[in-house]
Amino acid sequence: MTGHDLSLLIVAVCGILLLVFLIVSKLRFHPMLALLVVSIAVGFAAGLDAKTVVDSIEEGAGGTLGGVGLQVALGAMIGKILADSGATDKIAATILRGSTNRTLPWLMGAVAFIIGIPMFFEVGLIMLLPIVFAVASKVEKQGKIKGSAFVLIGVPVIAALATMHGMVPPHPGPLTAIAGFKSNLGITMLYGLICAIPAAVLAGPVYGKFIAPRLSVCPDQLLLEQYTTSSIRGSEKKTNEASKYTAAAVEKPTVSTFTSFVVILLPMVIMLSRTLAETLFKNSIILNNITGFIGEPIIALLIGLVAGIILLGYGRGVDTKKLRDSLGTSLKPIAGILLIIAGGGAFAKVLVNSHVGDAIIHLSSGLKLSAIVIGWLIAALLSVTTGSATVGIVGATGLLAPLVGSDPSINKELLVVAIGAGSLFFNYANHAGFWLVKESFSMSMGETFKTITIIQSIIGLVGLVMALLLNLLPHF
Repeated sequence: MTGHDLSLLIVAVCGILLLVFLIVSKLRFHPMLALLVVSIAVGFAAGLDAKTVVDSIEEGAGGTLGGVGLQVALGAMIGKILADSGATDKIAATILRGSTNRTLPWLMGAVAFIIGIPMFFEVGLIMLLPIVFAVASKVEKQGKIKGSAFVLIGVPVIAALATMHGMVPPHPGPLTAIAGFKSNLGITMLYGLICAIPAAVLAGPVYGKFIAPRLSVCPDQLLLEQYTTSSIRGSEKKTNEASKYTAAAVEKPTVSTFTSFVVILLPMVIMLSRTLAETLFKNSIILNNITGFIGEPIIALLIGLVAGIILLGYGRGVDTKKLRDSLGTSLKPIAGILLIIAGGGAFAKVLVNSHVGDAIIHLSSGLKLSAIVIGWLIAALLSVTTGSATVGIVGATGLLAPLVGSDPSINKELLVVAIGAGSLFFNYANHAGFWLVKESFSMSMGETFKTITIIQSIIGLVGLVMALLLNLLPHF
């Protein structure tokens, strides 16, 4: 590790500290503005020229909006249609039926665990937000729990989605590591599930029960109204445009529970079809081309949205102008979220182009530890500094691939799981998921740290411990 590497690490750490200061101090910078200011400062401090700094900001923000941004927007529209039609209420009532406040977090975590099989973290969260808000609103209205019902219900969902995203194929990160190490897909998936279950449980329902009484989180009223139906809001006055369109929509014929579940699960099923085709029908080029296209998150969400418009809108005789205007209002509450996520993408890209990741690799290469621990550590450090779990996985895979090829004693499948767990560790301000959770639940920086950052740190550590324990057993 050189002096330049050390200086880059110091710049990255100072950049994150400056970001936190600008947001939480008396300066009260808007997160998007703070992210852009810090991105410029870190770029110049790391030695990038002015053009590279500007290009990095534009590329990072644009790339993030092109992916996560469109997914969030489509998910918000689906959530709005579900709420306006009363479908959210149907789904929430089904989940609440027969459950108690004690079992509900476990049930929501199980639902997210299943839905998270084919979905990216951000996509899964956007799809489940209407259900989380609807269920939490009903629980909070009962007044039987201490603290925030939104944290109690939301934490298990966040934990399950994050765990599946990083540790279990067929998500892109684990698949990349499997390809790099030439690991067995089936065994890796089995190990991943064995490690993921205790991680999701401890970081989800268990941690949620501990932290919920200590927080008073409640989403922004506009966003809450967008994702919940009039029956949940009770007798509150409908004073804004979004509420007016909601009231107009729910006067139409009642939506069946079956149709409600079809609309919300359709994108997941489409994305899962891609995974199944790639796994079970590798030789079918036509099938893989079709499922590969429709299985892209943006396309799957678009199909789900169109299906929702037809089944929950046109099919119920909803006025088309009101339907269009209602979809338009769904984008207003998330506009700020999209811009903040774009700022996070800009910050992450500046860190990548500053070669902070190279400094992390140089730091890790001199450590004398087992391959599983080294892989976890490299993935964790790269993910923390670059703001991308995928970068963490790809970097760790590239560094350890020669070692895996030369040492047959290394359990390649457990190494994949460990690297995936490391990539989840300490999700913070340069991760898009951090800002998505923060703004969706209207949390402060401290509250967001106590939720998603701690959640993913627990997942990362439990994943590492489980991988090390399984490594003590006879290998498949």
